[in-house]
Amino acid sequence: MAKKKQKGNGSGTVYPRKNKAGKVIGYRGSYCVNGKRRYVSAKNKSDAEKLLRQAMSDADRGLAFDAGALTLGSYLQRWLEDSVKDTVRTTTHERYEQIARKHITPVLGDIKLKDITAAHVRGLY
Repeated sequence: MAKKKQKGNGSGTVYPRKNKAGKVIGYRGSYCVNGKRRYVSAKNKSDAEKLLRQAMSDADRGLAFDAGALTLGSYLQRWLEDSVKDTVRTTTHERYEQIARKHITPVLGDIKLKDITAAHVRGLY
């Protein structure tokens, strides 16, 4: 009998999720980023493995962040500097920054990113 291949350390884990009756209802992948455990879920094992690989590569590139304590104002500042600044014209970047500073941040800037709802956005309009 051949020996089963084992994954290396730090490659994440995919395991089945079961209901109370013991029936497999999906698969969950887990991995670690900066000492915190993160999860991805899918209906079948191959999809869970694919999502896990993508999530881990995104984390390696610095795209994973903790939205728990992040406010909308600080997210907008980081988004403008990291994602927008080098991809649009200078005048466009200045206009985006002005809109965020004058309209969005005073109203919604102190709210945590994970707590923003559609009602908050409608209230902004």
